[in-house]
Amino acid sequence: MKRSNYIPKATIERLPLYYRCLEKLSAYEQDEVVSSRELGERLGIPPTQVRKDLSYYGEFGRRGVGYDIEDLKKSLAKILGINKTWPAVLVGAGNLGRALVNYEGFQKMGLQITDVIDADLDKIGNNVGEITVRSTKDLAEIVKNKQVKIGIIAVPVNAAQEVTDLLIAAGIKSIWNFAPTRLVVPEGILVRNEDLSVGIVSLIYHLSWENQ
Repeated sequence: MKRSNYIPKATIERLPLYYRCLEKLSAYEQDEVVSSRELGERLGIPPTQVRKDLSYYGEFGRRGVGYDIEDLKKSLAKILGINKTWPAVLVGAGNLGRALVNYEGFQKMGLQITDVIDADLDKIGNNVGEITVRSTKDLAEIVKNKQVKIGIIAVPVNAAQEVTDLLIAAGIKSIWNFAPTRLVVPEGILVRNEDLSVGIVSLIYHLSWENQ
């Protein structure tokens, strides 16, 4: 399987959509083959874009026939890295942290939250799902022993940068940040920000203008 030297960010972000659609086709449909047109229609993406996105990674399917659903699903799983499990440590045992731990969809995409960390003595020792909350003092040991690659931040804004520094010092290279603030990180550290407030404000903005 080849991979182009340059792949647009938008293409990378569409790959999970293709994978999820193929999963549904595999589970609920009888067909063994899907065309770029059908795949695109289900996702609201032009078929030419579907073919272009996949072409960055190699030749899939047969002209005039389509893509073998199981084969393409396996190929995308490998491309996305979700054909194996990636351990993650979550910092923040509040309501958001608990919701993230209890979300079963992460494991389907290869992410497994193995540990939950918090600095609050009232939370340390309690369970979040089946995971016992541990102290931030244990972070470096957890990352090293379990070879954790991903850190998830679910703490208040005023603690986010300190937690970021702790994760990086422990050896984490990829951070999924749910705190609505910009993190300062050294070169080579990948940060994905999920600002929930931006999403809801965008919805409210459109609603407010529709009602004027």
